[in-house]
Amino acid sequence: MVLGGGEADGTGCALTGRDAAMDAALGALYGGGGSGGSRKTSGERSAGLGGSAPHVARWLGDIRTYFPSSVVQVMQRDAIERLGLSALLLEPEMLEAVEPDVHLVGTLLSLNKAMPETTKETARAVVRKVVEQLEKRLATRTRATLTGALDRSARISRPRHHDIDWDRTIRANLKNYLPEYRTIVPERLIGYGRAAQSVKKEVILCIDQSGSMAASVVYASVFGAVLASMRSIATRLVVFDTAVVDLTDQLDDPVDVLFGTQLGGGTDINRALAYCQSKITRPADTVVVLISDLYEGGIRNEMLKRVAAMKGSGVEFVTLLALSDEGAPAYDREHAAALADLGAPAFACTPDLFPEVMAAALEKRPLPVP
Repeated sequence: MVLGGGEADGTGCALTGRDAAMDAALGALYGGGGSGGSRKTSGERSAGLGGSAPHVARWLGDIRTYFPSSVVQVMQRDAIERLGLSALLLEPEMLEAVEPDVHLVGTLLSLNKAMPETTKETARAVVRKVVEQLEKRLATRTRATLTGALDRSARISRPRHHDIDWDRTIRANLKNYLPEYRTIVPERLIGYGRAAQSVKKEVILCIDQSGSMAASVVYASVFGAVLASMRSIATRLVVFDTAVVDLTDQLDDPVDVLFGTQLGGGTDINRALAYCQSKITRPADTVVVLISDLYEGGIRNEMLKRVAAMKGSGVEFVTLLALSDEGAPAYDREHAAALADLGAPAFACTPDLFPEVMAAALEKRPLPVP
């Protein structure tokens, strides 16, 4: 709001009604009063949310009334960061008033250990709502893209009769049409192997759960559940800080996966990759996706040796600095350059691009690096 406010901010254009209420909601967060601001007397501009849960609850209701959902989410995130309102999210009444989004889920996960039992059920409901929204947005396209990639990677040129893909075979041999016989003489048969319905590829998602990776953890958990639902892909999900936790047995419910993480702490990428390496049984059919900002607290040279060894054995190795809708993340540029030298370029990836990245990895073709 440029004009108006207390004493009309010297403009002579005082705000009234809805405009004044919108200005008060913005002033409470951005007016410079901070969390220690207090409510003014009638006619004066209100600034600050104070430390009171009722004040914050009213404010959350106000911004949902006056602003679209996308703006509400930004204001909520700013309130949590600027005014230190994380503790208030431990109250069920507050959670019910908040507009859920990926960043709120990250905040709730970071508060998980401190959350009272009375709040956990509400928190899980908030997280589940966001997860369901993400699955609705991402699942269909991901399955379609990866199914096509798996089919292309499994195609063979000498199939048995009952494995012939007649549509593709006919299209590939149209030039061999004999008009006098009104038929096509196929020079090349295209089909699928007898194991077409069995597991074709193995995917290991190795996710850094340090605090800066919160949004990436949320998206990766959703994608992990989608991949796990595809019979042709054996999916393993591993999260790490200085310890390594395998959450594969919880992949049928990404909410359980998320509450199994523990955001924050240090980072030992080398230890996580050592665990993932020990689980690889079919290197040529395995894709390892490391999602990390690459700030390594473990043994750097050992980490790079493991990546080189996996790639040397035939593993497709993908490094994502972030899996989120945010801009360019902070990351360890030296480690990123070293991985690129090994043929594993590190780049940030949006959730919408992730299916294309995975399809390229499954087909062993160049990754669509943005």
